[in-house]
Amino acid sequence: MKQNNFIWADLSSYRPEKAKQFYENVFGWSYANDNEYYTAYKTDKPVAGLYETPDKFKTIKMPAFWMSYIQVNDVDKSVEKARELGGIIELVTHDSSFGNVALIRDTLGAGFTIYDGNYLNARYHNLNGGLLFNELHVSNIEKAISFYEKLFDWNFNCIDKTSYEVFNADKEHIANIHEIPETIRSKYEYWICTFSVENVDSTLKNIKENGGSLIFDEGNRKLCSDGTEAFFYIQNINN
Repeated sequence: MKQNNFIWADLSSYRPEKAKQFYENVFGWSYANDNEYYTAYKTDKPVAGLYETPDKFKTIKMPAFWMSYIQVNDVDKSVEKARELGGIIELVTHDSSFGNVALIRDTLGAGFTIYDGNYLNARYHNLNGGLLFNELHVSNIEKAISFYEKLFDWNFNCIDKTSYEVFNADKEHIANIHEIPETIRSKYEYWICTFSVENVDSTLKNIKENGGSLIFDEGNRKLCSDGTEAFFYIQNINN
């Protein structure tokens, strides 16, 4: 796995049993349970995680959300650098066998997780129901770019004044950043996941039949809700 690339995502859900059933029906996922953390599989490939929203998030009425994970070489060094850049360190967990994990909020408040082990990997080429892409929705794109450029050594290509493409050190396009008004984005700043599907229209029909809904239609890509207030994109594999 490559340093500073997105490699995993998991869902914090208020209704994990309903969410599990939804994604099983929509993406064909099956699950393995490890101490109430559910690893989702498509065939024999791990594609995502799912767990019940912790009490501390329920207390502050944090909505359900998909969390993006980024591979790093050394969690402790990345945490130190993020703190120097003004990021907020929410959690650091050390595990010599699995790998170290840290939950960080950037200078605008968008949360992401970094990981320095070799067990989490959900990046597959053209996998129906797999993690395809990640993007950041924020209120101040210049402030976001300054933080991530220094933390991960990412490069940025301007699409327009409110949108940038994100490239890793190998010049691979790994994400996008969009500046979005609060009237559309709501009060939160966040990373959001896109999952690949063979046909967005038939998948959307399946989403609606299983209690989800369409939030925004971009044609070959659609922003959807899973019916438990978590949002994600679907996009055709070949687009």
